[in-house]
Amino acid sequence: MSVEHLCTFEVDRLLIGIEIEAIQEVLRAQPLTPVPHASSAVAGLMSLRGQILPVLDLRARLCMRGPQTEGERFNIVVRTENGPVSLLVDKIGDVIDVGPDSFEPVPETLNGLVRPFLRGTYKLKDRLLLALDVAAVVEL
Repeated sequence: MSVEHLCTFEVDRLLIGIEIEAIQEVLRAQPLTPVPHASSAVAGLMSLRGQILPVLDLRARLCMRGPQTEGERFNIVVRTENGPVSLLVDKIGDVIDVGPDSFEPVPETLNGLVRPFLRGTYKLKDRLLLALDVAAVVEL
C-alpha cells in the first residue's frame, strides 16, 4: 500500500475521505428533482451539463439523525461502474496525503450502521479520518 491522496469532507461531525481518483468534481449543492418512492438515501436527481445524476444524501445513507440545517451543502460527483453519482455532504475539506503506516481497520467502537460503508481509518495528528468505500455507498 502506498501513499493515498484523499479528498476530505464532513458529514455530521465525521471526517471522511475518498480517493481523489474516484472523484469527477465537487460542486455547491445543486437543485434537485425528487424521486417518488425512492429510498430515503436518494435525495433526488440533478442535471449536470445535460447528464442526469442520482444524488445520495450521505447523512441518510450513513443512518445519521436529521438533515443538516446550517450552511450550504456540497455535491461530490464520484465515478462508479454504472456512471457518475453525486454524494451530498455537509462540508468540503482539503486533499490530504496519507501513508500506509497510519491506516487501520474500522474500530469496533464505531457505530455499526456506518461500518459497512468504510474500508478503514487513518490516524491523523488530531482526528480520525474515515476512508469511505464508494462502491458500498452507491449500492442501494
